[in-house]
Amino acid sequence: MKLGGRIAAAIEVLTEVEGRHRPVSESLKDWGIAHRFAGSGDRAVIGNLVYDALRWRASSAWAAGNDSASSIMLSTVVRRWHLSPDSLAALLADDPHAPAADADLLTRAAAADLGTAPEPVRADVPEWAAPRLQRVFGGDWVAEGAAMALRPPLDMRANRLRSNRDKVVAALGKFGATPTLYSPDGVRIAPTSGAERHPNVQVEPAFVKGAFEIQDEGSQIAAFAVGAKAGERILDLCAGAGGKTLALASVMDNKGQVVATDGDRARLAPIFERVKRAGAHNVEVREARAPLDDLVARMDAVLIDAPCTGTGTWRRRPDAKWRLTERALGNRVGEQAALLADAVRYVKPGGRLVYVTCSILPEENAGQVAAFIAAYPDFRPLSFADVLAAAGTAPALAGKALDAGNGVVLSPRRTGTDGFFVSVLRRQ
Repeated sequence: MKLGGRIAAAIEVLTEVEGRHRPVSESLKDWGIAHRFAGSGDRAVIGNLVYDALRWRASSAWAAGNDSASSIMLSTVVRRWHLSPDSLAALLADDPHAPAADADLLTRAAAADLGTAPEPVRADVPEWAAPRLQRVFGGDWVAEGAAMALRPPLDMRANRLRSNRDKVVAALGKFGATPTLYSPDGVRIAPTSGAERHPNVQVEPAFVKGAFEIQDEGSQIAAFAVGAKAGERILDLCAGAGGKTLALASVMDNKGQVVATDGDRARLAPIFERVKRAGAHNVEVREARAPLDDLVARMDAVLIDAPCTGTGTWRRRPDAKWRLTERALGNRVGEQAALLADAVRYVKPGGRLVYVTCSILPEENAGQVAAFIAAYPDFRPLSFADVLAAAGTAPALAGKALDAGNGVVLSPRRTGTDGFFVSVLRRQ
C-alpha cells in the first residue's frame, strides 16, 4: 500500500473508533482481519497514523478548522509527520485509494499557530480535565498535557533473577537500547517517529529466557518505592498481570514472600506464565477474591496499584483520553477508597502501605491519600527522598518528581516516564 491508501485506511479506523467509542486496538485488529491484503508494514503505519491522530486530536482539529476524522488525520500528517501541504497533496493525487486532497485544509493546518489556541487545545486534553491538571501542575499544566501527547519510548526492566541490565542492553543493542536515567534496572529504546515502529522485543531470546520484562520506568520506580528487602513479606493487592510483583521478587532476590492477588480474574491470568519465565520462586499467587485472613497484621508492606482512570498513560492509550468521563472518575475514586480501607488490616505495626496510580488527577492521588490519613491517623507519609535512598534508586529523581503533598507525581515532561502517583505511608 502507498501512503495515500494507508491514510485512507487510518481515516476508516478513526471514524469507527470515534463513532462507536471502541478501543483503538480492537478497531485496528478488526480492520486487519477484514483487509488481509495489508502486510505487517501497512498495518504498523496505519496504527501509527491512528494513534497519532488521537494523541493530537484537539490540536489537529483546531488547526484544520474541522473535527471530522478525515480533517483530523490530514492535519496530523501535515503537522506531526512533517509533510508539506504540496507534498501530501501530490501523494494523495497519485494514489487512487487515497482520500481526496483538500488543498485549503492542508494549507490552513500547516500554517495554524497553536500559540493562539485555547489552553486545552494546546495541551491536547479534554476540557473537563484542564482545571484538574492546573491544580496539579500549576502554570506548567499546558506543557505537561502536551508532553503526555508525545509518543512514548519502549521501556524494559532487567530481571536480576536471570540477568542484569548490562547484559540486557547488550542483547538489545541492535535496537539502540540504553540504560534509563533513574531505575537501576531500566532499559530504554527511544520513541519512534513517523512510520517507524518499535521492535517486537518479545521474540528476542533474552525475553524468552526471562532476562527482562516490558515495563515503563515509572512503574519500575513505583515498585522500588515499596522498599522491599530480602526476607520480607509483601502483599501486592492489585497485582494484575504481575509487572510490579515480578519487580519486587527480583529486588528481593527470591528471598521472603510476595503474595499477589487481584479482584479481576482476567487481569490476573497472565501472571502465572510470567512468574515461571522470570524464575520468581518467592511469589505466591492467590486466586481473585480468595480469602486473605491469614495475612492480617503480618505484612511488612502492602502495595496497592489501584485501578484508576489511566490518565498517566495517555501517550500509550490516547483513545482513552477522549472516552474518559467525570462519572468514570467518580467511580474509580470510590473503588480506590475501598481498597485503601481493606489494605489497612494486612499492614503490621511499623509496616508500609504503598499507594500507586497511573493517573495524574488530584482526586485519585493526593486527595485520596489525605482522606485516608484523616480516617487512619496511625499512618504517616514518608519523604520521597528517603524512600528513594532506601530503595537504591537515583537520588536525582527526588528533585524531578513533583511534590504533591502526601506523595509525588511522575510525568513524561518531568521524569520522562508515564504519569504516576506514588505515596508511601508507614504505620506507627
